[in-house]
Amino acid sequence: MTVLSIIVFLPAIVAALLLFVPRKRVRLFPWIWVATSAVDLALIIVAWTGYIVGTGTGFGYEENVRWLPMLGSGYHIAVDGFSLPIVALTGVLFLACAVYSLREQRRTRSWVILFLFLQTVSLGLFVSLDLLVFFVFFDLSIVAMYFIIAGWGHPGAARAALQFFLYTFVGSLALLLGFIGLYLASTPHTFDMVQLVHQDPLKGDPVVAGIILFAISLGLAVKTPTVPFHTWLPPAHTEAPTAGSVILAGILLKMGTYGFVRIAMPILPQAWRDYALVFVIVGVVSVLYGALVALAQTNLKRMIAYTSVNHMGYIILGLGAAGLATGSNVQASALAVSGAVTQMVSHGLLTGALFLLAGVLYARGGTYDIGAYGGLAKTVPVFTGLMAVAVFGSLGLPGFSGFIAEFQIFTGSLGSAPVPTALSVIGIVITAALLLRMFQRIFLGAGQRSHDEAPPAPQASMKDVFSREFFAVAPLLALSVVIGILPAFLLHVIDPAARALVALVGG
Repeated sequence: MTVLSIIVFLPAIVAALLLFVPRKRVRLFPWIWVATSAVDLALIIVAWTGYIVGTGTGFGYEENVRWLPMLGSGYHIAVDGFSLPIVALTGVLFLACAVYSLREQRRTRSWVILFLFLQTVSLGLFVSLDLLVFFVFFDLSIVAMYFIIAGWGHPGAARAALQFFLYTFVGSLALLLGFIGLYLASTPHTFDMVQLVHQDPLKGDPVVAGIILFAISLGLAVKTPTVPFHTWLPPAHTEAPTAGSVILAGILLKMGTYGFVRIAMPILPQAWRDYALVFVIVGVVSVLYGALVALAQTNLKRMIAYTSVNHMGYIILGLGAAGLATGSNVQASALAVSGAVTQMVSHGLLTGALFLLAGVLYARGGTYDIGAYGGLAKTVPVFTGLMAVAVFGSLGLPGFSGFIAEFQIFTGSLGSAPVPTALSVIGIVITAALLLRMFQRIFLGAGQRSHDEAPPAPQASMKDVFSREFFAVAPLLALSVVIGILPAFLLHVIDPAARALVALVGG
Protein backbone atom coordinates (compact mmCIF):
# COMPACT_ATOMS: atom_id res chain seq x y z
CA MET A 1 0.00 0.00 0.00
CA THR A 2 1.42 3.37 -1.06
CA VAL A 3 0.83 6.74 0.50
CA LEU A 4 -1.91 7.27 -2.10
CA SER A 5 -4.13 4.52 -0.68
CA ILE A 6 -3.62 5.94 2.80
CA ILE A 7 -4.68 9.37 1.54
CA VAL A 8 -7.80 7.94 -0.08
CA PHE A 9 -9.03 5.65 2.69
CA LEU A 10 -7.91 7.45 5.87
CA PRO A 11 -11.15 9.52 6.10
CA ALA A 12 -13.32 6.42 5.58
CA ILE A 13 -11.42 4.48 8.24
CA VAL A 14 -11.90 7.30 10.73
CA ALA A 15 -15.59 7.51 9.77
CA ALA A 16 -15.99 3.79 10.49
CA LEU A 17 -14.30 4.17 13.89
CA LEU A 18 -16.61 7.07 14.78
CA LEU A 19 -19.56 4.68 14.59
CA PHE A 20 -18.33 3.19 17.86
CA VAL A 21 -17.81 6.50 19.68
CA PRO A 22 -20.66 7.31 22.10
CA ARG A 23 -23.01 10.10 21.03
CA LYS A 24 -22.37 11.95 24.29
CA ARG A 25 -18.91 12.81 22.91
CA VAL A 26 -20.63 15.12 20.43
CA ARG A 27 -18.10 17.95 20.83
CA LEU A 28 -15.24 15.69 19.75
CA PHE A 29 -16.64 14.77 16.35
CA PRO A 30 -15.96 18.08 14.52
CA TRP A 31 -12.43 18.23 15.95
CA ILE A 32 -11.78 14.66 14.82
CA TRP A 33 -12.88 15.70 11.32
CA VAL A 34 -10.51 18.69 11.42
CA ALA A 35 -7.61 16.51 12.59
CA THR A 36 -8.28 13.82 9.98
CA SER A 37 -8.53 16.34 7.13
CA ALA A 38 -5.38 18.12 8.33
CA VAL A 39 -3.41 14.85 8.36
CA ASP A 40 -4.80 13.92 4.95
CA LEU A 41 -3.81 17.30 3.51
CA ALA A 42 -0.32 16.95 5.00
CA LEU A 43 0.03 13.57 3.28
CA ILE A 44 -1.13 15.11 -0.01
CA ILE A 45 1.54 17.81 0.31
CA VAL A 46 4.15 15.12 0.93
CA ALA A 47 2.91 13.23 -2.14
CA TRP A 48 3.01 16.44 -4.22
CA THR A 49 6.62 17.08 -3.21
CA GLY A 50 7.59 13.49 -3.94
CA TYR A 51 5.85 13.56 -7.31
CA ILE A 52 7.67 16.69 -8.47
CA VAL A 53 11.06 15.47 -7.29
CA GLY A 54 10.85 11.79 -8.08
CA THR A 55 8.44 10.87 -10.85
CA GLY A 56 8.65 13.50 -13.55
CA THR A 57 5.74 13.73 -15.99
CA GLY A 58 4.24 10.22 -15.71
CA PHE A 59 2.04 8.51 -13.13
CA GLY A 60 3.20 8.57 -9.54
CA TYR A 61 2.42 6.31 -6.57
CA GLU A 62 0.84 3.75 -8.90
CA GLU A 63 -0.97 0.69 -7.53
CA ASN A 64 -2.58 -1.99 -9.65
CA VAL A 65 -4.28 -4.89 -7.85
CA ARG A 66 -6.65 -7.25 -9.66
CA TRP A 67 -10.21 -6.79 -8.43
CA LEU A 68 -12.49 -8.53 -10.98
CA PRO A 69 -10.10 -10.52 -13.17
CA MET A 70 -12.87 -11.96 -15.35
CA LEU A 71 -13.91 -8.44 -16.32
CA GLY A 72 -10.42 -7.04 -16.74
CA SER A 73 -10.97 -4.63 -13.88
CA GLY A 74 -8.63 -3.81 -11.02
CA TYR A 75 -7.88 -1.40 -8.21
CA HIS A 76 -5.63 0.73 -10.39
CA ILE A 77 -4.82 4.16 -8.93
CA ALA A 78 -2.12 6.79 -9.46
CA VAL A 79 -1.67 10.55 -9.78
CA ASP A 80 -0.37 12.70 -12.60
CA GLY A 81 -0.45 16.36 -13.60
CA PHE A 82 -4.23 16.34 -13.95
CA SER A 83 -5.23 14.44 -10.84
CA LEU A 84 -2.68 15.74 -8.33
CA PRO A 85 -3.92 19.38 -8.34
CA ILE A 86 -7.55 18.22 -7.96
CA VAL A 87 -6.59 15.85 -5.14
CA ALA A 88 -4.86 18.77 -3.40
CA LEU A 89 -7.94 20.96 -3.96
CA THR A 90 -10.08 18.21 -2.41
CA GLY A 91 -7.89 18.11 0.68
CA VAL A 92 -7.97 21.89 1.08
CA LEU A 93 -11.74 22.26 0.68
CA PHE A 94 -12.64 19.43 3.04
CA LEU A 95 -10.36 20.90 5.69
CA ALA A 96 -11.97 24.31 5.19
CA CYS A 97 -15.44 22.77 5.61
CA ALA A 98 -14.28 20.91 8.72
CA VAL A 99 -13.05 24.13 10.31
CA TYR A 100 -16.23 25.97 9.32
CA SER A 101 -18.36 23.16 10.84
CA LEU A 102 -16.78 23.26 14.31
CA ARG A 103 -20.00 24.70 15.75
CA GLU A 104 -22.34 22.30 13.93
CA GLN A 105 -24.81 20.93 16.50
CA ARG A 106 -27.40 19.01 14.46
CA ARG A 107 -26.74 15.24 14.43
CA THR A 108 -23.03 15.96 14.55
CA ARG A 109 -21.78 12.39 14.35
CA SER A 110 -23.78 11.62 11.20
CA TRP A 111 -22.68 14.95 9.69
CA VAL A 112 -18.99 14.21 10.23
CA ILE A 113 -19.23 10.58 9.10
CA LEU A 114 -20.97 11.53 5.85
CA PHE A 115 -18.37 14.16 4.99
CA LEU A 116 -15.47 11.84 5.81
CA PHE A 117 -17.06 9.18 3.60
CA LEU A 118 -17.55 11.74 0.83
CA GLN A 119 -13.92 12.79 1.16
CA THR A 120 -12.74 9.22 0.53
CA VAL A 121 -15.14 8.88 -2.40
CA SER A 122 -13.92 12.12 -3.97
CA LEU A 123 -10.24 11.31 -3.55
CA GLY A 124 -10.79 7.80 -4.88
CA LEU A 125 -12.43 9.05 -8.05
CA PHE A 126 -9.64 11.51 -8.86
CA VAL A 127 -6.91 8.86 -8.57
CA SER A 128 -8.79 6.06 -10.38
CA LEU A 129 -7.27 4.57 -13.54
CA ASP A 130 -9.98 1.94 -13.98
CA LEU A 131 -13.38 2.79 -15.44
CA LEU A 132 -15.30 0.51 -13.10
CA VAL A 133 -13.57 1.88 -10.00
CA PHE A 134 -14.17 5.41 -11.32
CA PHE A 135 -17.87 4.63 -11.75
CA VAL A 136 -18.21 3.17 -8.23
CA PHE A 137 -16.79 6.33 -6.66
CA PHE A 138 -18.83 8.49 -9.08
CA ASP A 139 -22.10 6.88 -7.94
CA LEU A 140 -21.22 6.86 -4.24
CA SER A 141 -20.64 10.62 -4.35
CA ILE A 142 -24.27 11.05 -5.42
CA VAL A 143 -25.51 8.99 -2.47
CA ALA A 144 -23.44 10.88 0.11
CA MET A 145 -24.43 14.32 -1.18
CA TYR A 146 -28.10 13.32 -1.31
CA PHE A 147 -28.12 12.60 2.42
CA ILE A 148 -26.18 15.80 3.21
CA ILE A 149 -28.67 17.98 1.31
CA ALA A 150 -31.78 16.16 2.54
CA GLY A 151 -30.65 15.84 6.15
CA TRP A 152 -29.17 19.28 6.87
CA GLY A 153 -30.53 21.56 4.16
CA HIS A 154 -33.11 24.35 4.22
CA PRO A 155 -36.92 23.85 4.13
CA GLY A 156 -37.01 22.84 0.45
CA ALA A 157 -34.07 20.45 0.79
CA ALA A 158 -36.00 17.18 0.41
CA ARG A 159 -37.25 18.04 -3.06
CA ALA A 160 -33.91 19.53 -4.15
CA ALA A 161 -32.04 16.45 -2.93
CA LEU A 162 -34.41 14.13 -4.81
CA GLN A 163 -34.04 16.16 -7.99
CA PHE A 164 -30.25 16.15 -7.60
CA PHE A 165 -30.16 12.39 -7.05
CA LEU A 166 -32.47 11.39 -9.89
CA TYR A 167 -30.93 13.76 -12.42
CA THR A 168 -27.32 12.82 -11.70
CA PHE A 169 -28.14 9.11 -11.29
CA VAL A 170 -29.66 8.99 -14.76
CA GLY A 171 -26.50 10.71 -16.02
CA SER A 172 -24.38 8.10 -14.31
CA LEU A 173 -26.32 5.33 -16.10
CA ALA A 174 -25.45 6.93 -19.44
CA LEU A 175 -21.84 7.04 -18.28
CA LEU A 176 -21.94 3.33 -17.39
CA LEU A 177 -23.30 2.45 -20.84
CA GLY A 178 -20.40 4.34 -22.40
CA PHE A 179 -17.91 2.48 -20.20
CA ILE A 180 -19.42 -0.88 -21.18
CA GLY A 181 -19.17 0.13 -24.83
CA LEU A 182 -15.45 0.84 -24.40
CA TYR A 183 -15.03 -2.51 -22.63
CA LEU A 184 -16.70 -4.44 -25.43
CA ALA A 185 -14.72 -2.62 -28.12
CA SER A 186 -11.34 -3.36 -26.50
CA THR A 187 -9.22 -6.43 -27.29
CA PRO A 188 -8.58 -7.96 -24.85
CA HIS A 189 -11.60 -6.69 -22.94
CA THR A 190 -10.58 -4.33 -20.16
CA PHE A 191 -11.79 -1.42 -18.03
CA ASP A 192 -8.23 -0.22 -17.41
CA MET A 193 -7.86 3.35 -18.67
CA VAL A 194 -4.15 3.06 -19.45
CA GLN A 195 -4.67 -0.05 -21.57
CA LEU A 196 -7.64 1.55 -23.34
CA VAL A 197 -5.54 4.59 -24.21
CA HIS A 198 -2.84 2.36 -25.70
CA GLN A 199 -5.39 0.29 -27.62
CA ASP A 200 -7.46 3.19 -29.01
CA PRO A 201 -10.18 0.53 -29.55
CA LEU A 202 -12.54 2.58 -31.72
CA LYS A 203 -9.97 4.13 -34.02
CA GLY A 204 -11.48 2.58 -37.13
CA ASP A 205 -15.16 2.93 -36.23
CA PRO A 206 -16.15 6.62 -36.08
CA VAL A 207 -19.90 5.93 -35.82
CA VAL A 208 -19.65 3.72 -32.72
CA ALA A 209 -16.99 6.03 -31.27
CA GLY A 210 -19.37 8.97 -31.67
CA ILE A 211 -22.18 7.09 -29.92
CA ILE A 212 -19.97 6.09 -27.01
CA LEU A 213 -18.56 9.62 -26.73
CA PHE A 214 -22.13 10.92 -26.58
CA ALA A 215 -23.04 8.52 -23.74
CA ILE A 216 -19.93 9.34 -21.72
CA SER A 217 -20.25 13.08 -22.37
CA LEU A 218 -23.91 13.03 -21.36
CA GLY A 219 -23.07 11.53 -17.97
CA LEU A 220 -20.19 13.93 -17.43
CA ALA A 221 -22.17 16.96 -18.68
CA VAL A 222 -24.90 16.34 -16.11
CA LYS A 223 -22.32 16.22 -13.34
CA THR A 224 -20.39 19.27 -14.59
CA PRO A 225 -23.11 20.66 -15.27
CA THR A 226 -23.40 22.31 -18.68
CA VAL A 227 -26.45 23.83 -20.35
CA PRO A 228 -29.02 22.29 -20.78
CA PHE A 229 -28.22 19.68 -18.10
CA HIS A 230 -27.80 22.21 -15.29
CA THR A 231 -31.33 22.51 -13.93
CA TRP A 232 -30.65 20.40 -10.82
CA LEU A 233 -27.81 22.67 -9.69
CA PRO A 234 -29.50 25.94 -8.53
CA PRO A 235 -32.08 24.28 -6.23
CA ALA A 236 -29.46 21.87 -4.87
CA HIS A 237 -27.14 24.75 -4.00
CA THR A 238 -29.91 26.97 -2.65
CA GLU A 239 -31.25 24.31 -0.28
CA ALA A 240 -27.96 22.62 0.69
CA PRO A 241 -26.16 23.45 3.95
CA THR A 242 -23.14 25.70 3.53
CA ALA A 243 -20.48 22.97 3.71
CA GLY A 244 -22.54 20.87 1.30
CA SER A 245 -22.62 23.70 -1.23
CA VAL A 246 -18.85 24.15 -0.96
CA ILE A 247 -18.13 20.48 -1.69
CA LEU A 248 -20.81 20.28 -4.35
CA ALA A 249 -19.39 23.25 -6.27
CA GLY A 250 -15.72 22.83 -5.47
CA ILE A 251 -15.35 19.05 -5.80
CA LEU A 252 -18.36 17.21 -7.23
CA LEU A 253 -18.67 19.45 -10.30
CA LYS A 254 -15.00 18.75 -11.05
CA MET A 255 -15.81 15.05 -11.32
CA GLY A 256 -17.50 15.89 -14.62
CA THR A 257 -14.80 18.14 -16.07
CA TYR A 258 -12.05 15.82 -14.82
CA GLY A 259 -13.77 12.92 -16.58
CA PHE A 260 -13.37 14.72 -19.90
CA VAL A 261 -9.59 15.05 -19.59
CA ARG A 262 -9.09 11.63 -17.99
CA ILE A 263 -11.48 9.50 -20.05
CA ALA A 264 -13.24 11.10 -23.03
CA MET A 265 -10.30 12.88 -24.64
CA PRO A 266 -7.47 10.31 -24.33
CA ILE A 267 -9.54 7.14 -24.92
CA LEU A 268 -11.64 8.55 -27.80
CA PRO A 269 -9.20 10.96 -29.46
CA GLN A 270 -10.57 10.77 -33.00
CA ALA A 271 -14.16 11.19 -31.87
CA TRP A 272 -13.11 14.15 -29.70
CA ARG A 273 -11.53 15.82 -32.73
CA ASP A 274 -14.61 15.10 -34.85
CA TYR A 275 -17.04 16.60 -32.34
CA ALA A 276 -14.81 19.26 -30.78
CA LEU A 277 -16.92 22.05 -32.26
CA VAL A 278 -19.98 20.71 -30.41
CA PHE A 279 -18.14 21.04 -27.10
CA VAL A 280 -16.99 24.54 -28.02
CA ILE A 281 -20.60 25.56 -28.68
CA VAL A 282 -21.84 23.95 -25.45
CA GLY A 283 -19.06 25.74 -23.58
CA VAL A 284 -19.83 29.20 -24.91
CA VAL A 285 -23.59 28.74 -24.40
CA SER A 286 -22.95 27.73 -20.78
CA VAL A 287 -20.67 30.75 -20.30
CA LEU A 288 -23.24 33.27 -21.57
CA TYR A 289 -26.37 31.59 -20.20
CA GLY A 290 -24.87 31.12 -16.74
CA ALA A 291 -23.75 34.75 -16.57
CA LEU A 292 -27.03 36.21 -17.85
CA VAL A 293 -29.25 34.13 -15.56
CA ALA A 294 -26.99 34.89 -12.58
CA LEU A 295 -27.43 38.58 -13.36
CA ALA A 296 -31.19 38.24 -12.75
CA GLN A 297 -30.94 36.52 -9.36
CA THR A 298 -31.87 38.14 -6.05
CA ASN A 299 -30.87 35.10 -3.96
CA LEU A 300 -27.13 35.17 -3.22
CA LYS A 301 -26.67 31.39 -3.20
CA ARG A 302 -28.62 30.93 -6.40
CA MET A 303 -26.54 33.64 -8.05
CA ILE A 304 -23.29 31.91 -7.08
CA ALA A 305 -24.72 28.61 -8.40
CA TYR A 306 -25.31 30.11 -11.84
CA THR A 307 -21.82 31.59 -11.91
CA SER A 308 -20.62 27.98 -11.52
CA VAL A 309 -22.41 27.11 -14.77
CA ASN A 310 -20.61 30.08 -16.30
CA HIS A 311 -17.17 29.02 -15.03
CA MET A 312 -17.64 25.38 -16.03
CA GLY A 313 -18.43 26.66 -19.52
CA TYR A 314 -14.92 28.11 -19.82
CA ILE A 315 -13.47 24.67 -19.07
CA ILE A 316 -15.57 22.95 -21.75
CA LEU A 317 -14.69 25.73 -24.21
CA GLY A 318 -10.97 25.22 -23.59
CA LEU A 319 -11.15 21.43 -23.95
CA GLY A 320 -13.23 21.67 -27.11
CA ALA A 321 -10.93 24.28 -28.64
CA ALA A 322 -7.96 22.02 -27.87
CA GLY A 323 -9.59 19.36 -30.05
CA LEU A 324 -10.04 21.84 -32.89
CA ALA A 325 -6.47 23.15 -32.69
CA THR A 326 -4.75 19.77 -32.34
CA GLY A 327 -2.47 19.12 -35.31
CA SER A 328 -2.41 22.73 -36.47
CA ASN A 329 -1.19 24.36 -33.26
CA VAL A 330 -0.08 21.92 -30.61
CA GLN A 331 1.14 24.64 -28.26
CA ALA A 332 -2.24 26.40 -28.32
CA SER A 333 -4.02 23.11 -27.62
CA ALA A 334 -1.80 22.38 -24.62
CA LEU A 335 -2.32 25.92 -23.33
CA ALA A 336 -6.12 25.55 -23.54
CA VAL A 337 -6.03 22.22 -21.68
CA SER A 338 -3.68 23.62 -19.03
CA GLY A 339 -6.00 26.60 -18.58
CA ALA A 340 -9.02 24.32 -18.22
CA VAL A 341 -7.38 22.30 -15.42
CA THR A 342 -6.18 25.49 -13.73
CA GLN A 343 -9.75 26.78 -13.91
CA MET A 344 -10.93 23.67 -12.07
CA VAL A 345 -8.60 24.51 -9.19
CA SER A 346 -9.38 28.23 -9.27
CA HIS A 347 -13.13 27.74 -9.33
CA GLY A 348 -12.95 25.35 -6.40
CA LEU A 349 -11.04 27.84 -4.27
CA LEU A 350 -12.97 31.00 -5.14
CA THR A 351 -16.49 29.60 -5.39
CA GLY A 352 -15.86 27.58 -2.24
CA ALA A 353 -14.95 30.83 -0.48
CA LEU A 354 -18.07 32.57 -1.86
CA PHE A 355 -20.36 29.82 -0.56
CA LEU A 356 -18.70 29.89 2.86
CA LEU A 357 -19.19 33.67 2.98
CA ALA A 358 -22.81 33.25 1.90
CA GLY A 359 -23.20 30.88 4.86
CA VAL A 360 -21.72 33.52 7.17
CA LEU A 361 -24.24 36.05 5.88
CA TYR A 362 -27.15 33.64 6.36
CA ALA A 363 -26.02 32.81 9.90
CA ARG A 364 -26.23 36.51 10.76
CA GLY A 365 -29.32 37.64 8.83
CA GLY A 366 -31.36 34.47 8.30
CA THR A 367 -31.81 35.07 4.56
CA TYR A 368 -29.89 34.86 1.30
CA ASP A 369 -31.93 37.68 -0.22
CA ILE A 370 -29.52 40.32 -1.52
CA GLY A 371 -32.07 43.12 -1.09
CA ALA A 372 -32.42 42.42 2.63
CA TYR A 373 -28.98 43.84 3.35
CA GLY A 374 -27.20 47.12 2.85
CA GLY A 375 -24.28 49.08 4.23
CA LEU A 376 -22.66 46.15 5.98
CA ALA A 377 -19.16 47.50 5.40
CA LYS A 378 -19.53 49.74 8.44
CA THR A 379 -20.47 46.98 10.88
CA VAL A 380 -18.53 43.94 9.56
CA PRO A 381 -15.30 45.22 7.97
CA VAL A 382 -13.39 41.90 8.04
CA PHE A 383 -16.30 40.08 6.42
CA THR A 384 -16.51 42.86 3.84
CA GLY A 385 -12.81 42.54 3.05
CA LEU A 386 -13.04 38.76 2.60
CA MET A 387 -16.05 39.12 0.32
CA ALA A 388 -14.30 41.82 -1.71
CA VAL A 389 -11.30 39.56 -2.31
CA ALA A 390 -13.56 36.65 -3.29
CA VAL A 391 -15.56 38.82 -5.67
CA PHE A 392 -12.55 40.33 -7.43
CA GLY A 393 -10.96 36.90 -7.69
CA SER A 394 -14.10 35.38 -9.21
CA LEU A 395 -14.41 38.03 -11.88
CA GLY A 396 -10.90 37.23 -13.14
CA LEU A 397 -8.89 40.18 -11.85
CA PRO A 398 -5.10 39.90 -12.44
CA GLY A 399 -3.31 38.68 -9.35
CA PHE A 400 -5.79 35.86 -8.77
CA SER A 401 -5.93 32.28 -10.01
CA GLY A 402 -8.98 33.00 -12.16
CA PHE A 403 -6.98 35.36 -14.35
CA ILE A 404 -4.25 32.76 -14.94
CA ALA A 405 -6.83 30.14 -15.91
CA GLU A 406 -8.97 32.32 -18.17
CA PHE A 407 -5.97 33.91 -19.86
CA GLN A 408 -4.65 30.48 -20.80
CA ILE A 409 -8.05 29.32 -22.04
CA PHE A 410 -8.62 32.40 -24.18
CA THR A 411 -5.08 32.40 -25.57
CA GLY A 412 -5.25 28.71 -26.42
CA SER A 413 -8.77 28.90 -27.90
CA LEU A 414 -8.67 32.11 -29.91
CA GLY A 415 -6.80 30.69 -32.90
CA SER A 416 -9.03 27.65 -33.44
CA ALA A 417 -12.37 29.12 -32.25
CA PRO A 418 -12.15 32.91 -32.61
CA VAL A 419 -15.89 33.73 -32.60
CA PRO A 420 -16.87 31.51 -29.62
CA THR A 421 -13.86 32.74 -27.66
CA ALA A 422 -14.76 36.37 -28.35
CA LEU A 423 -18.32 35.70 -27.21
CA SER A 424 -17.04 34.06 -24.05
CA VAL A 425 -15.09 37.19 -23.16
CA ILE A 426 -18.48 38.94 -22.92
CA GLY A 427 -19.27 36.48 -20.12
CA ILE A 428 -16.45 37.97 -18.06
CA VAL A 429 -17.99 41.44 -18.38
CA ILE A 430 -21.42 40.18 -17.33
CA THR A 431 -19.93 38.24 -14.39
CA ALA A 432 -18.04 41.32 -13.26
CA ALA A 433 -21.24 43.38 -13.42
CA LEU A 434 -23.34 40.95 -11.39
CA LEU A 435 -20.69 40.33 -8.70
CA LEU A 436 -19.94 44.03 -8.25
CA ARG A 437 -23.65 44.86 -8.15
CA MET A 438 -24.16 42.24 -5.44
CA PHE A 439 -21.22 43.59 -3.44
CA GLN A 440 -22.43 47.18 -3.78
CA ARG A 441 -25.97 46.36 -2.63
CA ILE A 442 -25.01 44.26 0.39
CA PHE A 443 -21.99 46.15 1.68
CA LEU A 444 -22.21 49.69 0.33
CA GLY A 445 -25.89 50.31 -0.48
CA ALA A 446 -29.00 50.66 1.67
CA GLY A 447 -30.81 47.52 0.50
CA GLN A 448 -33.52 47.33 -2.16
CA ARG A 449 -36.10 44.96 -0.73
CA SER A 450 -39.26 44.30 -2.73
CA HIS A 451 -42.67 43.60 -1.12
CA ASP A 452 -42.44 39.80 -1.35
CA GLU A 453 -38.90 39.48 -0.06
CA ALA A 454 -37.70 38.73 3.45
CA PRO A 455 -37.65 41.58 5.98
CA PRO A 456 -34.33 43.39 6.40
CA ALA A 457 -31.74 41.64 8.54
CA PRO A 458 -30.78 43.27 11.85
CA GLN A 459 -27.60 44.88 10.57
CA ALA A 460 -26.69 47.28 13.34
CA SER A 461 -26.01 44.39 15.73
CA MET A 462 -24.49 42.06 13.13
CA LYS A 463 -21.25 40.43 14.31
CA ASP A 464 -18.13 40.18 12.19
CA VAL A 465 -16.63 36.82 11.21
CA PHE A 466 -15.69 34.43 13.97
CA SER A 467 -12.23 32.86 14.05
CA ARG A 468 -13.42 29.49 12.66
CA GLU A 469 -15.12 31.27 9.75
CA PHE A 470 -12.04 33.37 9.05
CA PHE A 471 -9.68 30.40 9.09
CA ALA A 472 -12.01 28.47 6.79
CA VAL A 473 -12.23 31.22 4.16
CA ALA A 474 -8.91 33.11 4.31
CA PRO A 475 -6.65 30.18 3.25
CA LEU A 476 -8.77 29.60 0.13
CA LEU A 477 -8.40 33.23 -0.91
CA ALA A 478 -4.70 33.23 -0.03
CA LEU A 479 -4.12 30.17 -2.25
CA SER A 480 -5.92 31.91 -5.11
CA VAL A 481 -3.59 34.88 -4.73
CA VAL A 482 -0.50 32.64 -4.57
CA ILE A 483 -1.54 30.89 -7.79
CA GLY A 484 -2.30 34.25 -9.40
CA ILE A 485 1.11 35.70 -8.56
CA LEU A 486 3.35 32.61 -8.52
CA PRO A 487 1.60 30.01 -10.71
CA ALA A 488 4.75 28.09 -11.66
CA PHE A 489 4.43 25.48 -8.89
CA LEU A 490 0.98 24.51 -10.24
CA LEU A 491 1.64 24.87 -13.96
CA HIS A 492 4.88 22.90 -13.62
CA VAL A 493 2.72 19.90 -12.71
CA ILE A 494 -0.16 20.50 -15.16
CA ASP A 495 1.71 21.50 -18.33
CA PRO A 496 3.51 18.17 -19.04
CA ALA A 497 0.23 16.28 -18.64
CA ALA A 498 -1.51 18.77 -20.95
CA ARG A 499 1.14 18.30 -23.64
CA ALA A 500 0.88 14.52 -23.31
CA LEU A 501 -2.92 14.67 -23.68
CA VAL A 502 -2.68 16.88 -26.75
CA ALA A 503 -0.22 14.42 -28.27
CA LEU A 504 -2.74 11.61 -27.72
CA VAL A 505 -5.69 13.55 -29.11
CA GLY A 506 -3.60 14.60 -32.11
CA GLY A 507 -2.60 11.02 -32.86
